[in-house]
Order: sequence, then C-alpha cells, then structure tokens
Amino acid sequence: MIPVCQPSTTKHEIKWVNKALKENKIGNSDFIELFEKEFNKHIGTKDCVAVSSGTTALHLALVAANVKKGDTVLIPDWTMIAVPNAVSYCGATPIFSENEITKRTKAIIVCHLFGWRTPMEYWKKLAKKYKLILIEDAAEYTGKKLEGDMICFSFFANKIITTGEGGAICTNKYGNELRKLRNHYFGKKRFIHKKIGYNYRMTSLQAAYGLGQLERWDELFKKRIQIRDYYAKRLDGIVNVVDGDVCWMVLITAPKRDKLIKYLNRKGIETRTGFYPINKQPMYLSGGHHEETEWLWKNTMYLPTYYDLTKKQQDYIIGHIKKFYEN
Repeated sequence: MIPVCQPSTTKHEIKWVNKALKENKIGNSDFIELFEKEFNKHIGTKDCVAVSSGTTALHLALVAANVKKGDTVLIPDWTMIAVPNAVSYCGATPIFSENEITKRTKAIIVCHLFGWRTPMEYWKKLAKKYKLILIEDAAEYTGKKLEGDMICFSFFANKIITTGEGGAICTNKYGNELRKLRNHYFGKKRFIHKKIGYNYRMTSLQAAYGLGQLERWDELFKKRIQIRDYYAKRLDGIVNVVDGDVCWMVLITAPKRDKLIKYLNRKGIETRTGFYPINKQPMYLSGGHHEETEWLWKNTMYLPTYYDLTKKQQDYIIGHIKKFYEN
C-alpha cells in the first residue's frame, strides 16, 4: 500500500534526537527553546510558544483571547474538526457566517487549508470593525505572510515540518500568557496559580526531532511542491489539482470521487476525502445548508504526498487514475 503520507527521517533528525538522549533531556529542556527560536526565524513574529499539538495550540489561543462560556467564534464550515472542538473546549459556540456576529463574538479563526493561503484583508477589516481577536490556523500551511494576533501550527506526523505530535503558536503580543497557560499557569511563586492552566507542553525529544526537520526546511517544502506540480502536469484535463503557496497534501476535485477512491484502494493506493462540513457534524448541527461546502465534501480528495514518495510510485498512481477515467 502506498500511504497517503508518512514522515521523512534522515541523519538530521537522528543526530538531534541522539543528542537529546545522550544529554538525558527527554522532558522540558533548552531543546524546546531552541526549536521555538529556529522555527520562528521562518515565521517572523516576536514570539513562538511550542505546545503538544495543533489542537492545543488553537485551544490556548482562544483561552488567551478570553473566549469563554456563552461566547461565539466565527470559523469556516469546511475545515478539520479540531477547529470547532477547540471552540467548544472553552464552552463557546462556533458560528459559520459573519451575519451571525454579535456582541458575544470574541474571535475569528481563519484556516489556510492544504497549503492554500486564505486572503486576509477582508478578515483583518472584519476583526477591526467588531474588535475581534484574529487567529490563524496554519496547521496545513506553515509559511510566511501570516498576520493574525495568534498563528497556530501543527507538527503532526503528516505535516510538512513534523515533530511526530506537537504544535506552536506564533504571536507578537500573547507570548508570556501562552507560556503560563501551557504549563499549569505557574507564577513566580512555584505553587501559586492565579488562573486555570493546562499541561500542553512539547517534549524535548519532539523538539529535537523538529530541529532536524528545520535543517531541511527548504528541501521539505520544495519536494512537496514538485510532487504537486507533477500530478498537475500529468493529470491535466482529467482531474483538477488545487494550487497553493505551499503544498501540504495534493488536493484534487474529481468526478465520481467515491468510485475513484475505491478503485485506487484496490490498487494499493491510499487516499483521503476532503473534510465533512462542520455544520453537519452530529455535535454541531446548525440546520444550515452551505452549497459550497456540500460540493467540496462530495468532490474533493487528496493523493499520496510526502517527501519519500518516488517518481515510480507517482507514475503508478497517475497511471491508475488515467485508467479509471478511460474505463
């Protein structure tokens, strides 16, 4: 089976992980601070706070934005379930339309999906008009030109830069508060806690692996773009390959998508559908009908995309997609 994604481990990652093990730094250590510093060089904000996952990054960003029970947060209807779940962790309610913004709305989460950067001017103006905190979910983007009050990243095993699990929040304003929140809100006096905090720390072993990945930043990004462009060239006129500033996974819109997925699976090729609309999830039923997200759910899927995918494997995948539509 050709997997839809897998991490790429080389001498760079092994070197850093071995260094952490040799120095007996497997929990909280300076490896985490170094990872934060090196990662933030690529993002360009004032501060970077590493956490245990992309989901905990979103949750802490919302907590730092003072989102609480009874509030609402504007999110897209087509995104990963982690986004509305993070809102729910705060006791707040996700909403899907700017027409639903009220005095109880505290924040906007803008999601950059599959490596495609959502244009930010409209959302910046909307946040300014209603005095809302602007949070960017860059779990599937990890690039520059990010402008929110807080920018949340995921380093899950299928991401362009990975630490296995893990995440980060980059910000110009909320760094000190986020650091307290991720570590039980410890104060200057060790066991005095002024607020509820969380155990959302990244480990040194994760940070060490990530430091190896950061040494390969350019090649990791470049390879996925090459994979996407090769799919686009060879499948032109057959399916639509979605473009983007960077490439997390190669997203396509495909006629007879469900049958194509089953066919490729029989040929040993793993794929994934696009996201299921949030307003149709059992716990978030809003009763609304969004034609765009309905169409995306029924017609999108993504193809194997990872650093070690060979040209031979890619040709095999492309060949079977062509055979499916020829038949």
